[in-house]
Amino acid sequence: MRERTTMDPPRLEEVSDRIFAYIQPDGSWFLNNAGFIVGSKGVTLVDQCGTEARARALLEAVGRTTSAPIQTLVNTHHHADHTFGNFTVPAATTIVGHRRARDEVIATGVGIAQLFEGPDWGDIEVAPPFLCFEEQLTLFVDDLEVQLIHFGTPAHTTNDVVAWIPERRVLFAGDLVFNGGTPFALQGSIAGWLETLDRLESLGAETVIPGHGPVCGPEVYPTLRGYLRFVDEAARRGFEEGLAPLELARSLDLGEWEGLSDPERIVGNLHRAYSELRGEPRGHVLDLMPVVADMQSYLGGPLVSHA
Repeated sequence: MRERTTMDPPRLEEVSDRIFAYIQPDGSWFLNNAGFIVGSKGVTLVDQCGTEARARALLEAVGRTTSAPIQTLVNTHHHADHTFGNFTVPAATTIVGHRRARDEVIATGVGIAQLFEGPDWGDIEVAPPFLCFEEQLTLFVDDLEVQLIHFGTPAHTTNDVVAWIPERRVLFAGDLVFNGGTPFALQGSIAGWLETLDRLESLGAETVIPGHGPVCGPEVYPTLRGYLRFVDEAARRGFEEGLAPLELARSLDLGEWEGLSDPERIVGNLHRAYSELRGEPRGHVLDLMPVVADMQSYLGGPLVSHA
C-alpha cells in the first residue's frame, strides 16, 4: 500500500466575477474539483465531492461566500467523486445532469467505494440528477447564461457535460480535462475523447476549470491530445502483437507522461482502446472487476485514494 500523505486543503479561486472554482489538491483519485456561480437570489453549483466530509466542506465554502441558497447542482458526469456528495445539498436544490448520468449513478450505487483504500466515505446516500437532458440545456444565473453541453459521443464517460459561460469565456470542463493527472477513458472512448477535445477547443474558453488539477487555459488541450494519442498508438501495436492490456502496459515507457498522477490508469485506458479495436461501440460496457485487478497488478497494490 502506498504511504498515505496529507493533502493541502481545498482552495477557492474566483476565476471571474462571482464565478468560483473549488480546487482539491492533489487531483488524484476522488480529489476532484467543483465550483459555483453566485447570483443575487441563488447559487448554481457545478459538481460535488466524493466523501460526505468533503461535500459538506464545499457547502461551507459556498456559505462563507454568499448567503444565497443553492438552487441548482449540475453533475458533469456520473462518477462518484463528482456525485457521492449530491445528497448533502438542500432538499429544494434541482440536480441536473445528462440522462445517462442519472442511470449510471443509480446503477453504480455506493459499491464503487469498495475498490479504494483510504477514505472515510461517511454515510453516503445515492442522489441522482432528476432534471435530465440529452444534448444541451441552458440555465441562467441572474442574466448570466450557462450552457450545459453534451458533445454527442462517449469520451471520459458516456454522459460528460460541460458548463460553458460564453460571456466570461469560462468553462467548467468536468473530467473531459485533467490537468496534471492521467486521463481515464475506461467508461468512455479514446476516439470520442479526441473528437470532443476539438469541440472543446472550438468554444474559445480562456479559463478552464478541469475536473482534476489546477485551473488552466486552452494550453491544456495539446497535452491531453498527446496522451490519448500515445494510448491509441500503443494499443494498436499491442493489439496487433497479441499482447494483453496489462502485458502491454508493463512494457511501455511512459516517457513524458510518467509524471502524471495515477499512472495505473494506463491499463484501463488500454482496455478501452482494445475494445474499440475489436469493433465494439464507443462506451461499450466493460467488466470492471478484471480491469481493476489489472490496474492493481500494474500498481503492485490496492487502488488508494487520499480523499
